[in-house]
Amino acid sequence: MKAQDYIELENRFGANNYHPLDVVLTRGEGVWVWDVEGRKYLDCLSAYSAVNQGHCHPRIAEVIAGQVQRLTLTSRAFRNDQLGRFYEKLAGLSGLPKVLPMNSGAEAVETALKAIRKWAYTVKGIPADQAEIIVCANNFHGRTITIISFSTEDQYRKGFGPLTPGFKIIPFGDIDALKRAVQPNTAAFLVEPIQGEGGIIIPPEGYLKEAEKVCRENHILLVVDEIQTGLGRTGKMFAHHYEDVHPDGLIVGKALSGGFYPVSAFLATEELMGVFKPGDHGSTFGGNPLAAAIGRAALDVLVEEDLPSRAAEMGAYFLNRLRNIPSSHVKEVRGKGLLIGVELKKEAGGARRFCEALAAEGVLSKETHEHVIRFAPPLVITREEIDWALPRIEKVLTTL
Repeated sequence: MKAQDYIELENRFGANNYHPLDVVLTRGEGVWVWDVEGRKYLDCLSAYSAVNQGHCHPRIAEVIAGQVQRLTLTSRAFRNDQLGRFYEKLAGLSGLPKVLPMNSGAEAVETALKAIRKWAYTVKGIPADQAEIIVCANNFHGRTITIISFSTEDQYRKGFGPLTPGFKIIPFGDIDALKRAVQPNTAAFLVEPIQGEGGIIIPPEGYLKEAEKVCRENHILLVVDEIQTGLGRTGKMFAHHYEDVHPDGLIVGKALSGGFYPVSAFLATEELMGVFKPGDHGSTFGGNPLAAAIGRAALDVLVEEDLPSRAAEMGAYFLNRLRNIPSSHVKEVRGKGLLIGVELKKEAGGARRFCEALAAEGVLSKETHEHVIRFAPPLVITREEIDWALPRIEKVLTTL
C-alpha cells in the first residue's frame, strides 16, 4: 500500500477529529522517523513531548519485552511487584510523597480536580458544592467535558454543553489577577508553567513563585500541570524547578512512558492525597505492572542519560540559531529547553502551510494556535542533527 491508500482508509473509517499532516509513518528511531514509502524525517514534535527519550528507546523496549511475557494486567484488585518501585522512583524525582497512577493525561487532570474538590470540603471546610478552582485563559489541560468547561478555546466548548461549573478564569502570567480572583471558596490554582498548546507562552520570571506565595497566604492548593513541560522537556526535570516551587499537586503524563504506552499520574502531598479512600477513585488499567515497569524504565533513561541537561544545552543552541534566521514572516521566537515556538505574523498566512513545507523538506513539526510553529524534538537530539534541520527550516521561513 502507498501513503495515499492509508490516508483514504483512515478517512473512510476514522472520526474526523484531527487534521494531521499527510505523512504516513511506519518506523522510528531516536529523533528520526520513516514513512511507508521510505522517506526519512527529523521529528520536531515528539508526539507532543511524549517521546522525550527518543523513538523506540532500546532500553525501554527491552523492559517491555520482558514484562509483557510475565504479567501485564492485574487491575487494582490485587497488588503487583512493579508498582511500588515505580512510585518510589517518581516520588523521589518529584519531591511529592504520594502517587496515584492513571493512563492518559486528561485522566490525571480529572484525578487532580477530584482531589482538589474533596480537599476543599473535608480539609478547608468550604460549604458543599461551592468550591472554586482558578485556572488561566489560553490553558490546555485535556478534552473531557469537565476540562473543556474551563477552556477559553471556543472550538473545544461549542456543542458540548451543559458544561461543569466551579471554575474562575484569569489571564496567564498576571499575578495581580490571581490575587483579585481569590475568595473564601477558592480551593486551588491549577496552572501550566508554560502554556504549550497555547503557543509556547512563557510567563514573567518569578510568576510561579509569586503564585505559590499567594496560595500559601490564602490556604489554597497550588497544582501544576506538567504533562507537556515535565520530565526534562524545558531543561529541568520539571519546569517549576526553575523557581524552586513546591506545589501541593503535580500532574504528569506523556514522556512518563517514553512514548510506548499510556501512563500518567497525579502526585501530591500526604494531606491532599489523603482525601482519597478506597472506592473514591480508580482505574482498571492505571498502575498495571506493564505500565509501572515502562514508567520506571522511562524515568531511568531520563536520569541516567541526563536528558534534562541535554534539553537545556541543545535548546539554547536551537533557540539562538532560530532567532538568527532573517525571515520577514517571523514575529517572535521563544522557548525554554527544547520547547520552542516560532510565532509568525498574521500576514504570513498561518503556520499550517509552513509545517507542510517543512515536512516536504524532511522536518516534522506542527502548528499550534494558528500562527505558531512548535519545535520540540526528542531530548536525545544532537547538535549535528539540529544543524541538519536548520538550513531546511531557514529555507522554508525565508522563501515560502
